[in-house]
Amino acid sequence: MTVAVPSELVTLADIEAAKELLVGVIRRTPVEPCRPLTAKLGGHTWLKCENLQRAGSFKVRGAYVRIARLSEEERRRGVVAASAGNHAQGVALAAGLLGITTTVFMPVGAPLPKIAATKNYGARVEFVGATVDEALVAAHEFADRTGAVLIHPFDHPDIIAGQGTLGLELIEQVPEVRTIVTGIGGGGLISGLAVAVKAKRPDVRIIGVQAEGAAAFPVSLREGRPVRLKAFGTIADGIAVGRPGDLTFAHVGKFVDEVVTVTDEDISRALLMLLERGKTVVEPAGSVGVAALLAGVVEVETPAVAVLSGGNIDPMLMLRVIEHGLAAAGRYLAFTVRCGDRPGHLAKLLAYIAEQGANVVDVAHRRQDPRLRLGEVEIGLSVETRGAEHSDRLVNALRSAGYTVTFDV
Repeated sequence: MTVAVPSELVTLADIEAAKELLVGVIRRTPVEPCRPLTAKLGGHTWLKCENLQRAGSFKVRGAYVRIARLSEEERRRGVVAASAGNHAQGVALAAGLLGITTTVFMPVGAPLPKIAATKNYGARVEFVGATVDEALVAAHEFADRTGAVLIHPFDHPDIIAGQGTLGLELIEQVPEVRTIVTGIGGGGLISGLAVAVKAKRPDVRIIGVQAEGAAAFPVSLREGRPVRLKAFGTIADGIAVGRPGDLTFAHVGKFVDEVVTVTDEDISRALLMLLERGKTVVEPAGSVGVAALLAGVVEVETPAVAVLSGGNIDPMLMLRVIEHGLAAAGRYLAFTVRCGDRPGHLAKLLAYIAEQGANVVDVAHRRQDPRLRLGEVEIGLSVETRGAEHSDRLVNALRSAGYTVTFDV
């Protein structure tokens, strides 16, 4: 990757200074082994559990460093930020610890738990636009109008230095690491992490992961400059950023070895695995590193570490993601069966499904479709299975028994 590099990039000394500033403020989050990924990759794989950080994500690291370095006059003017949730909480927590008033602009569709947590940390919340980019415009305007100091979510040296302290921890916790995989939104975390890790261990591969529906970095790196996406959307709201920062883009171009993308289906599978096998609650944006490893979109050398960057997930989204993840893993199957509309046929169908070891979750009768023949009924079924192979066996068994099985496209 060859990009234009600003003269002043963050250094290891900057990150070590940030580490000293954060003593007693942040938690040294644990690194846990991940057996499913270890088995898949054929070597030790670990999870850096930043979802257990204060305020539920890595964001407090950079936010505190940035705000703690404000002058007394700047502190009196207060701070303003824009965020879908995690940066908002990090800024609100950090400013609260330092006794500084905070205003946060959030997209209208920001998750309710993140909104509530931001308010509970003492911030005043304003809702603007549908994306973080739109909220950031409003935050800039507020800063110009009131004199409040804008705490950018990623594109500032202090933010990058603060996030880089995660890299220092990780190298100490897993000194033998060969590959680190983490998500990218605006690029603050991977920029700081990469500077820290490459300074200590230049042989370690740093891989960034974006959601396919909000992947501004791959196109920007190809163009050699930050490029704004015309539209974007993903369940990983925490990394849904339409344009890389100028500073973070320079760091990623210089220090990051590869940037890959994952689909929302990949993210759903990762969240399900982390919940089921890892007993770990992670938000979609926090799981994209795991998603990339599970999906096999990147080759890694073990020992490897995937960063779980945040755990602030809306319970309602979690319900939808679990269902989506089950479907993506072949464990939740929705299909339609056509059969005769006669007494006992439904009971016979359900009994046959039970014989195949599947659990019926939902049943819906449809008799009014004009495509149905006289005396025929369409039955919509949702069933739980033991996986993709079991789902295939169930469908084949139903078809062999004479049922017409179709799937909604």
